Amino acid sequence: MPGIDETLPFVPLSIAVLTVSDTRSPADDRSGDTLVERLTRAGHRLADRAIVPDDVDAIRAKVRGWADDPAVDAVITTGGTGFTGRDVTPEAIEPLFDKRMDGFSAVFHRISFDKIGTSTIQSRATAGLVGTTFVFVLPGSPGACRDAWDGILSSQLDYRHRPCNFVEIMPRLDEHLKRGRPKA
Repeated sequence: MPGIDETLPFVPLSIAVLTVSDTRSPADDRSGDTLVERLTRAGHRLADRAIVPDDVDAIRAKVRGWADDPAVDAVITTGGTGFTGRDVTPEAIEPLFDKRMDGFSAVFHRISFDKIGTSTIQSRATAGLVGTTFVFVLPGSPGACRDAWDGILSSQLDYRHRPCNFVEIMPRLDEHLKRGRPKA
């Protein structure tokens, strides 16, 4: 049965939070607040936090900058995963992925379906590895951020979670970079 092995130490990560929105400010960024509250309550460190507009270049630059920073272990974005013309977060971030995490989307939608039914199909939540940094792309609602953190990220970003978790493989994440990328 999966769960936390209390005999192991907790390993805090440095996590950056990015809100993608044309309308949010620090005063009313409830989704960003939700993520920060949950990750710090779990014992992780907030590496940085920002809000950028729904703009491919701005999103990509911020995520790439954090992914290139060895002090940032993971990035969680919120917003811009829908289908409107301004929703461009997956388009901005997916080209940065060295490896896609298809299972994240599948599990996120399974959890979301239990809460909001078929409306979950209106989200293009995604995740992947940019270099050696985990990047999770979440919808812009506080509920979706809670669902993703509570149902997936809290355990996968906890070294004590069994049978496996992302933290235990972090020392080996650069193996694909050392080998080089395959030629097309």
